[in-house]
This record gives sequence, C-alpha cells and structure tokens, in this order.
Amino acid sequence: MNSNPPLNAAFELASDWPQLLAEAQQLAQSFSLGGHGRRRAGPGDVFWQFRPAQAGDALRAIDWRRSARADEQFVRENEWQAAQAVQFWIDNSAAMQFSSQGESKQHRAAMIALALAILLNQAGERIGTSDGRLPPQTGRAQISALAQALARRASHDFGAPQIEGLTANSLAVFASDFFGDLAALRDTVTRAAGQQVKGVLLMVLDPQELHFPFQGRTLFESMAGSLRHESQKADDLRQPYFEALKERKAQVANLAQSLGWQFFMHSTDQPATGALLDLYHALEYRR
Repeated sequence: MNSNPPLNAAFELASDWPQLLAEAQQLAQSFSLGGHGRRRAGPGDVFWQFRPAQAGDALRAIDWRRSARADEQFVRENEWQAAQAVQFWIDNSAAMQFSSQGESKQHRAAMIALALAILLNQAGERIGTSDGRLPPQTGRAQISALAQALARRASHDFGAPQIEGLTANSLAVFASDFFGDLAALRDTVTRAAGQQVKGVLLMVLDPQELHFPFQGRTLFESMAGSLRHESQKADDLRQPYFEALKERKAQVANLAQSLGWQFFMHSTDQPATGALLDLYHALEYRR
C-alpha cells in the first residue's frame, strides 16, 4: 500500500527547493568544467536580424534605415541578443514521486532541467516555464523562481505538458515518465509544434521500471492510489510489461521524430551529466 501522505491541495510547494538548486548548480558547474559550455559569439560571429519594434524599445535601438523601407519601425538585434526563449515543463504528478533508490524521478528531472537553465542563463538566454506561471527572463532571481516552480508537486497520478504560456518560435524541454494519456501528450506536443516550437522529450524512469524485479505475490499500486492490481505470480507479468514499455518508448520517440523534436531516455541510477549533455547539444542543434 502507498504510505505517502495524501496531498490535500492541488499543488504543494516542496520545502527542499534550495537543495534542488544547490544540486543543479553543482551539476552545471561540473558540466562547464568539463568543457561543454556554450560558446559565446565573438568577433566575426555577429549576424544581424530585424524584428518589429515593441513597446518599451529604446529609440536608439530602432534601425531607421530599415524602417524607412516599410510602414513600421524595426529594431536591429544581433543573433545572440535575439536568442529564443527556452521553456520547461517537468512532470510533477504523483507518479513522478516514485523512487526505489532514494531520488525520485521528478527530483532527477528537475535537477537536470534546472542545471540546463543555469547554463542557458549564463549564456544570456531567457528561461521560464511553458505553463505561463514563469514567463521567460534572465537573471539569478529567475533561476531561484524556476527552482521553486520545478519543486512543486501535484496530487494527480499522471501528468501532461502544460503549454498555456508557451511562446511561439521558442525551444521547449518536456520531462516525464510519459506513462500518462498518450493522446493528451500527442495533442499538446502537436499544438506546440504548430506554434513553430522546437523541443526535446526526456523520458525519466526508475531502475525498477526498467528491470521489473518483482516475483511472486505482489500488490501494484499507483502513487496516488487510484490504480491497484494484485498478482500472485508477478514473474508472469514481466515479459508483457517489457513489451508494453518498449511500445510506449517507441510511441513517444516516434511522436518526437514526426514533429522534428528529439527524444532521450534517462534512468535515475545513471549519472545526470549524460542527460544534461544530451539536452544541451539538442538545444545547440535546434537553435
């Protein structure tokens, strides 16, 4: 039986977000020391592009020569200044709280995402959440706010990406076990791609979910307690489970590929640096 206390509120702010932030900072630092840091633009690497002027733009930022050729004013930005926003959704459902070795799937996913956000922020990129709660910005305060956002926990069994605040033409990172409704995932990611959003799907699993070490009489229960199944011979479920897991991984991977996104899988018993490297290079390629 699930011994975790019930969550009475829809969301619970985890009190360990400072620890999450500290771990992410350490992961980002080790990543940078390994020589993987993003190369900043230098002399000869500046490429100009134009965008329509917006409220709040300084007059000195307006390119009057380019604006004279149109009926509106344009601001000239270099490629680095025009960096796309990178927005995160980390599944915080009850299923992501599962852990067989001490570190939950959500904590690992959040740590990797936050470390990536730290690296992007250091490179001058805007980071935020895709649900609209934390619009993309830069700065140390934004990193702390993101740490708090990623540490929140929800009470429902499974999650699906929230994209109410997703910015068109941005980059997205969605991390989950993707055990929830596949149709909801497909609909959400398809709508995101329709906004010209490029992204990455990161499947995070616990070693028990990958190896299914159960034998004999076993009671399987979802983290929120809404699903239960008792088996007298769990061994007999191993092969069907492996086939179902293989199919689910293929479905998520195919979804990503069909929309021009990338898919990666990560197990919580593996070094987090591997997944961080995958995500970092994926965004480098997509940008």
